[in-house]
Amino acid sequence: MNIVQYTNVQAAEWDSFVRESKNGTFLLERSFMDYHSDRFQDCSLMIYEDNLLIGLFPANWEEKGHIVWSHQGLTYGGLVLSEDATQLQVLQMLQSILFWYSDFLQAERMIYKPIPYIYSNCASSEDLYALFRAGARLKSRGVSSAVAMTNPLRMRKLRVRGAKKAIDNGLYIDRMSEEDWPTLHAFWEVLTEVLETRHGVAPVHTEQEMALLMTRFPQQIKLYLVRKERRVLAGCVVFITRQVAHIQYIAASEEGRELGALDLLFRHMINERFKQMAYVDFGISTERGGMYLNEGLVFQKEGFGARTVCYDIYELEIDRTVVEQMVPTGTVSNAPVKFLDLKRITASFEPLLSEEVLRVVRSGWYLQGENIRSFESNFASYIGVSHCILCGNGLEALTLVLRACKMLNLWSDDSEVIVPANTFVATILAVKEAGLVPVLAEPSMKDYLLDINALEPARSERTVAVLPVHLYGRVCDMDAINAFALEHHLLVIEDAAQAHGAMYGDRHAGHLGHAAGFSFYPGKNLGALSDAGCVTTDDDTLAELVRKIANYGSAKKYIHEVPGLNSRSDEIQAAVLDVKLPRLDADNERRRWIAHRYLEQIDNPLIVLPSLPKEEQEHVFYVFAVRCSYRDLLQEWLRSQGIETIVHYPIPPHHQHALPEFAGLKLPITEQIHREVLSLPISPLMTEEEVDRVIKAVNLFNITQ
Repeated sequence: MNIVQYTNVQAAEWDSFVRESKNGTFLLERSFMDYHSDRFQDCSLMIYEDNLLIGLFPANWEEKGHIVWSHQGLTYGGLVLSEDATQLQVLQMLQSILFWYSDFLQAERMIYKPIPYIYSNCASSEDLYALFRAGARLKSRGVSSAVAMTNPLRMRKLRVRGAKKAIDNGLYIDRMSEEDWPTLHAFWEVLTEVLETRHGVAPVHTEQEMALLMTRFPQQIKLYLVRKERRVLAGCVVFITRQVAHIQYIAASEEGRELGALDLLFRHMINERFKQMAYVDFGISTERGGMYLNEGLVFQKEGFGARTVCYDIYELEIDRTVVEQMVPTGTVSNAPVKFLDLKRITASFEPLLSEEVLRVVRSGWYLQGENIRSFESNFASYIGVSHCILCGNGLEALTLVLRACKMLNLWSDDSEVIVPANTFVATILAVKEAGLVPVLAEPSMKDYLLDINALEPARSERTVAVLPVHLYGRVCDMDAINAFALEHHLLVIEDAAQAHGAMYGDRHAGHLGHAAGFSFYPGKNLGALSDAGCVTTDDDTLAELVRKIANYGSAKKYIHEVPGLNSRSDEIQAAVLDVKLPRLDADNERRRWIAHRYLEQIDNPLIVLPSLPKEEQEHVFYVFAVRCSYRDLLQEWLRSQGIETIVHYPIPPHHQHALPEFAGLKLPITEQIHREVLSLPISPLMTEEEVDRVIKAVNLFNITQ
């Protein structure tokens, strides 16, 4: 199942589902829910299966206590379901919802108000069983009184006599016309006085809020009145849904009570106005979570033939161990385990992400503005460097650094830069684009990173820099590399395109050499919605020159000081990255947790698992790369089991047609890695079920398949 956080752009889809659902009411449409959005932080979810919307979860977030409410501002909330929803699906829905809130809001508790059965057009208690499986407890129980209109009970004689008394005294029924606000005001005065004098409370809605809701839902919210000589003696506000006429507010003046105004009104509601409805619901008669029952009020309602319908509230602690066991053992999803579900990842940052994008679009400023400056400052602070310069992509980030270093240090065109032979081709292309010569050095088979012992054989009198690549998210042995560079007067330029958030000692990747290049390709641990990249450095002079080169060689508009290029990210990508940056460390922790599951539970002699660094913070598992002599067979087997994988990378750089100068090289370690490596799915949004499926499928692989 795919969980998507609701945003305003999905309002039409949300409302359409509510109207077609088996238990939704207009109170759960966005025009109703959002009237008090200033009071509640919405965290509603939409649940999809095979790209089909199958459920809604109206909810708000309470930061104090880390509580999810469904819904704090509504009489009821809980899962809104289609008629086709099965018990097993609802178990899976609630399980996925609880995991989502735990993972992305660090929620600790949920308060759940199920939709009472009377509002559903068919049986609809699947969520109550799911709550039971999640360990929920009944927190409160409200007693409402409803008349079952298909089998109404006889009214008590006392109520009938009261109605007759009202008629004898000239009282009559009236209904407020649309936008007759003076009449609403007259009733609200009666209502407010009754609630204040008899109960010491005010109406939940203000008069202005009720007027707003009546404007939005003129067919669903009605005010019925009892008058005498045009004076309002009593009335009730009715919320009309498909199944139920729910009396939201009831009030009668002292004169109205004496003359039986409410008896007349309710007899009219039941016998005439709403006789076609399934239920007429008079509302709650309890206080203090159900511990106090207003016996007189219940007696009055029961006098009209009403009997109890409970409005319950459940509370549950989000215990992952319990939640994991909600779905019966043996239940297996048929949905593919995607290698990286970018749609799901993007949705997990909603609604803030879309709000920020829309804010930038509406600002009218799209390049080199406040969002660029904000992210550059925030990312520089995160990495721990003095400068961050956003640019077009990771390739251009490295190219900019190397071009600037070449200009500042007067390197010649035959100056050499040592790079690992098994890197992505962009690292090598950057060296060439900067007018320098890449020299390929073998990696270590132990960690697939630049082998320290390969540096000296690769060095010549023309070597000017070493370009270590923190491949797959693991930091290279930077102490050894920096020591080698210092001994031979070389610069160290990091390729940190896959290592966002990785640490080496007390420093982040990107602050371990003279400068570094990052990529913010959408699939990275910190990804934009398009290509983007950046340069990080503490060198003021280098940073200034990099910024110039990236902007046509210009620091001031139309004044070009050096040969440059156009390598600028835009305001939208910067805003997106600023939204995502605060969650980077938590996402990396989740990746490490999944990696540990793989390392502990994959047990197949045909599979070579990656090694772990001594300090776990040195690896952020951009990919989880295994090796297998039967790599292609393994990939095909996993595909047949619904597990998507990717090869990083199928062809080594020295065998690429774009790099003919390396065609004669013999690099056996690099060639073996590229021949055997396969990346398993790993993403901060993978569910435990998905992780289990990957482990099981890998363990079942054998070469006879």
